[in-house]
Amino acid sequence: MTDTLLPNDRKSSRGDSNYFKKGCNPFAQTGRSKLQNQRASLNQQIIKEMRMRAGAENLLKATSNNKVKEMVLLELSYVNANLQLLMGQLEGLNSSVEVYQNSQETANIPLIALGLKETKEINFSTPFKDFILEHYSEDGNSFEDEIADLMDLRQACRTPSRSEAGVEMFAKYYGHLPLIETRFFSPNRQTGIFFTWYDSFTGVPVCQQNLSLEKASILFNMAALYSQIGTRCDRQTTAGLEEAISSFQKAAGVLNHLKETFTHTPSYDMSPAMLSMLIRMMLAQAQECLFEKIVLPGIANQFYSLMKMAQEAAKVSENYDQVHQSMIQTPIKDNVPFFWSTMSQVKTNHYRSLAHYFVASALLDHQLGPNDDEDKQEKTLSQVYDRLPEGRSPLDILKKKEERERIGKAHIRRAILGHEEALRIYGLCHHLNKLDILEEILKASHQRSLKKQSEHENEEQFADFTEAPDIISKTEHKAEMEVPATTKGPPSVFSAKQWWTPPRTIRLCPADRDLGFTLKGESPVQVVSLDPLCSAAADGLKEGDYIVAVGETDCKWLGVSDVMRLLKDIDGEGIDIQVVSVMESNPPMPTKSATFCGNLPKTYSMICLAYNDDDKNHKSRKVSKKSSFLSWGLKNKLKSASTLSLPTADHSGSQPWNKPCPTFPSSSSYNNNSVL
Repeated sequence: MTDTLLPNDRKSSRGDSNYFKKGCNPFAQTGRSKLQNQRASLNQQIIKEMRMRAGAENLLKATSNNKVKEMVLLELSYVNANLQLLMGQLEGLNSSVEVYQNSQETANIPLIALGLKETKEINFSTPFKDFILEHYSEDGNSFEDEIADLMDLRQACRTPSRSEAGVEMFAKYYGHLPLIETRFFSPNRQTGIFFTWYDSFTGVPVCQQNLSLEKASILFNMAALYSQIGTRCDRQTTAGLEEAISSFQKAAGVLNHLKETFTHTPSYDMSPAMLSMLIRMMLAQAQECLFEKIVLPGIANQFYSLMKMAQEAAKVSENYDQVHQSMIQTPIKDNVPFFWSTMSQVKTNHYRSLAHYFVASALLDHQLGPNDDEDKQEKTLSQVYDRLPEGRSPLDILKKKEERERIGKAHIRRAILGHEEALRIYGLCHHLNKLDILEEILKASHQRSLKKQSEHENEEQFADFTEAPDIISKTEHKAEMEVPATTKGPPSVFSAKQWWTPPRTIRLCPADRDLGFTLKGESPVQVVSLDPLCSAAADGLKEGDYIVAVGETDCKWLGVSDVMRLLKDIDGEGIDIQVVSVMESNPPMPTKSATFCGNLPKTYSMICLAYNDDDKNHKSRKVSKKSSFLSWGLKNKLKSASTLSLPTADHSGSQPWNKPCPTFPSSSSYNNNSVL
C-alpha cells in the first residue's frame, strides 16, 4: 500500500536513500484513500457553491431591479440548500469511523479518528527561482533538483502512510518550513505563493501567503495521523493497546502544541475552542485504552479488585462526559459531527454503568468474613463514595447483610438504567447504527446487569427505592499529553527572534575534575561563573554561551543534571563540546498578510504568526567550491544574518531538503526536570 513516489520520474545520482518522499499510492483503492478522495471532491464542490453564493450576494447588493432581486434570491436559496447537503456529506465522512478501525477488531468499542485536511498542490519552482536570482544573485535553475525534492515531499504529505513513517514524513517537512521561511519569505515582500487548506469540518477553504497556515495545517494532519494509527491498533493485545495509548497521547500533545503556538489561524478546525475539544477527546480515548489494558488479563473476582475497576471505569466515563460537554457548547456544536457527540454520550453512560456494576458485584458477591481486614474494606468503600445514603456508614453497609444487599441492588439498578440510556442514544444516530459491534457490546453489558439483578431478586421483599450514590473516579494510570520533542525548551531562547553565532567547538580538559565553570538553566543549559584562566576559556568559551552538544550527544533539550552527567566522567584526554552565543540583532517585523476564507477577504495581523518558537533549523554540510546560498553552512564565516539558523549535532545528508528532522518520541525520552 505504501509506494515510493519518485519525483517527476527522475533517477537520482545520489542514490535511493535520498528518496524520503514515501506516502501511500494516491491511486490505491483502500477504504481510507477512497474516504480522502471523497473529502477532496466535496471540498471542491463546497468552494464552487461558496463562490456562487458570494457572487449572488454581490449582485443582490448592486442591483435595484426587483425582478433581478427575486431571481437572485431564488438562486441563493438553491445554493444554500446545496451547501447544506454538501456539509451533511462531509459530516458523514467524519462519522465513518469503521474505515479507520483494525480490520480484525471484533470485541472493542470503536474509536474516533480525525480525517486529514486537504490542500491544493503548490508550485514552488518559479517563485523560488525568481527570488534566488533577485535576492541572492544566483541562477535559480542550478537548484532545480532541490526545489523539486521539496515539492515532492509536500506532495507526498498529502497521502501519508498510516504508520510512523508517515509521521516522520510530516515531521521532516515541518522541520524544513522554518528554513524555507528564513531563506525565501522576506517580511518586506510577498512571494506570490498562496497556501490553501480546507477546513476538515466545514470544507471552507482558507488561503494565505504566510507560512503559518502551512505549519499549523501540517501539525493538525500529524495529530490526525496519530489518531488514525491509534484506532488501527490491535486492542486485543497488550502491545497493541500500548501503541494506541501512545498514539492518542501524542495526538493530544501535537494538538496542544498547535493550540499554544498558532493562536490566530483563521481556520475553524484549528480554533482554540475546537482544539481544546479535540485534545480532550484524544485523552479520553487514551484513558479508555488504559482501562482496556487493565482489564485485558481479566478482573479478579475480589472485593478490592472490583472496587478499583469501578473507579477506573468511572474515570473513563468522567473524561467522555467532559468531551460531550465541550461538544455541545457554542460554536463547536454547530460543526461537530452529531455522531461524535452521540458516541461520547454512549460511552459516558456505558462506562458509568460498568462502574456501578463492579461496585454491585463487590457488595453482593462478597460478604465481610471473620478473616477479612475490616478496616481496609471500610477505607476502600469510603474512598469510592463522595457521600453515603443518609443514616448509613461504610461499616454498617459492610457488616449488615441487608444494608449490603440494599446498596448493591441500588447500584445494579443504576447500571441497568445506564445501559438502557446508552442503547437509547445509540438508536438516535443513524451513523452509530452502522456499528454492529458497538450494539453487541452494549446489549451484552445490559444483559449481564439484568442477570446479576435476577440472581439477587427476592419476591418476599418489598420494592426498595434506595438510590445508589455516585462513584468517585480514580485512576492509577492517567492519560497525559506526550509533548513533541521539538516543542521543548524555553521560547525566550529557542525562538526565531534570536540570532545565533555558528557553533564553536571547545575542548574540555578538566584539571583536578574542575571544569572551570558552572551551568544553569533547563534546556538549554548556559555557562556561568567562567574562570578566565581555565583551559576552556583559553579555547574560546565565553560566559553566557549555550551548550548544544557534548561529544556526539545533542544537548539542546537536556537539563542541567543530564548535561552534568555527560561531563562528569571525562577522562584525561578531554572531550569536545559545541556552544553557540546569542547575537544582538533586531530583524524587521513582518507585514500584514491578507487571508481569504470562503472567498471573503479578511486581514489579520500576522505579527504573532510569522515567528514560530519551534524553529530549530539543521546544520548545513560541506559545500562545493561554489558557495551557493543553499549551501551556506554555519561554519561559513561570511554568511549574512538572514541565513542563520539554530544548529543541531546531526551529521547526515548533503542538501537542506534531505536532512533528517526530529520525530516525536515518547514523553519518557525527555523527562528533563532536574536541577543543578
